Amino acid sequence: MTSITGQSADPPGSGQGRVGATAASTGRFGDLVFSGAARAAGIIVVVLVALIGVFLLSQALPSLMKNEANFLTSTQWSVSGESPRFGIAGLLWVTVSSSIVAMSIAVPLGVAVALFITQYAPTWLARPAAAMVDLLAAVPSIVYGIWGAYIAGPYFLPIQNGLGDVLGWFPLFSPTNISGASTILFVGVVLAIMVLPIVTALTREVFEQTPTTHKEGALALGATKWEMIRTAVLPFGKPGIISASMLGLGRALGETVAVMIIVSALPEGAGRSWSLLNGGETFASKIANNAGEFDTPQKTGAYIAAGLVLFILTFIVNAIARIAIERRRAFTE
Repeated sequence: MTSITGQSADPPGSGQGRVGATAASTGRFGDLVFSGAARAAGIIVVVLVALIGVFLLSQALPSLMKNEANFLTSTQWSVSGESPRFGIAGLLWVTVSSSIVAMSIAVPLGVAVALFITQYAPTWLARPAAAMVDLLAAVPSIVYGIWGAYIAGPYFLPIQNGLGDVLGWFPLFSPTNISGASTILFVGVVLAIMVLPIVTALTREVFEQTPTTHKEGALALGATKWEMIRTAVLPFGKPGIISASMLGLGRALGETVAVMIIVSALPEGAGRSWSLLNGGETFASKIANNAGEFDTPQKTGAYIAAGLVLFILTFIVNAIARIAIERRRAFTE
């Protein structure tokens, strides 16, 4: 139909219907593109991880087949000649023990710093304090290694000697012939400082998201400041604390340069020791220290086998963290 003015008169609402349909189709197309891109990104990540695992396994198997020692329990590392004998027991102990020491220090300290910044510090102090802690994450690993070996080491030496004198009867603190602050215990302390900004930043973000109604409700019921934190803030932030701890543990397990600079490598044939006052090498530092030996497939495969164990260890840590977080989420819901 045509109106008196010569313009077409469409039925009421027909224009709005077309606009709405166009918007809906555009939004539908955008949703499809976004969901497809997200799904593709997830698939690519999974495929990359699987390919890395397959590559490591394929390169390590020939050397493992020729290995004449128990790969999981032996502390020997002789990858040359016709009869290679190598195992990862010593590397596994140093890697895990130094990481546990680091997390034992970094997690409680990081959570305490996050609680102070979010619950106790005034605004004029909270922001600069958070920025200063976050700046620790920007310090390169080699700086931590040099700082630990040449500056902090001499100050830590009396503490280390005191632990050996007082707790030397305990296997974890039995004295050794390693001189200076170049032990597993000291590198764990340095790793704790490196991991601290990760734990603090993530837990701080989670604590800041605690519902105000939860905190005000606890205070209204007569709870003190600490009781409010214990009953409202910490339970809400527990999944975040677990995630931050596992992410920091992954950083500690794979740290290379700082460990290379600080920890003293044990001589070949040294017996196994459970002492944290001993030296040694982690998986990462062992591979980096001996990169020049990758001149034959047999030697290369032996070190790749060690890298495969580190890859599996990191994967297990992340899987455990994911399971713990999901269980906690199911419990809270």
